[in-house]
Amino acid sequence: METCIINSPLGFTKIVGDEEGISAITVLNSEEKITDIIPVELEDCVIQLNEYFEGSRKRFDLKLNPEGTDFQKQIWKLLVQIPYGKTLSYLELSKQLGDIKAIRAVANANGKNPLWIVIPCHRVIGSDGSLTGYAGGLHRKQWLLNHESPYKQQSLF
Repeated sequence: METCIINSPLGFTKIVGDEEGISAITVLNSEEKITDIIPVELEDCVIQLNEYFEGSRKRFDLKLNPEGTDFQKQIWKLLVQIPYGKTLSYLELSKQLGDIKAIRAVANANGKNPLWIVIPCHRVIGSDGSLTGYAGGLHRKQWLLNHESPYKQQSLF
């Protein structure tokens, strides 16, 4: 398993993967040493994350290999279908799954997402439009939603 640390607008980011695919992308709450030489298995991921933060990438094209239960993987596949710049509520996600009673399990699987940004769990909000919980912190969730917003504010200066 290869690992690298990159810097992003939201903090230091750890990427883990191998020839089978990317298994984890995590935003860190501490300062880390940035990796000097990116392992070849992680290069595409680093490039695509940088493009996302620059605003030139709206969809990721990476080989993914996250660890999780079958149910979690099913939810993560639904999350990937949420378009850039759009949001979906936990209830709407449960309806897509076909079981509105599974809303807590859906929220739990969303929270266990190991692939920050690439599997866009930040696009899931409360039915009332609230941000609700986010493993990376609500300030990061708000930043990501603003970054993807089609109505980005432009500076007057």
